[in-house]
Amino acid sequence: MGKNRDVVAQFIEQIVSKIEGVALDYYVLMPTHIHLILIFERSKLNLGEVIRRIKAVTSKETQVKLWQPNYYEHIIRNEHALNKIRAYIVNNPLAEKIKFEQFYK
Repeated sequence: MGKNRDVVAQFIEQIVSKIEGVALDYYVLMPTHIHLILIFERSKLNLGEVIRRIKAVTSKETQVKLWQPNYYEHIIRNEHALNKIRAYIVNNPLAEKIKFEQFYK
């Protein structure tokens, strides 16, 4: 994402805030991908449409093809799983900075 990080962050928050029945729980922009938790409550849109809108608006605003065609999705079914996934997202930027080959030769 590089120099487009701020634009992507701004539009993720704006787009999601305008979609009825969808809330932004947590997200982290990584150099090559994004971790995003969305909460759907009686939304008329499905996940695919929400992601399509995020990709379309951010690509249009940056004038850069930022996204791969697909994405990985996972349904979070309980509070325990949600907390584990949030912890993973929080710690992922730190893990990316560690050069594991330095420690495991």
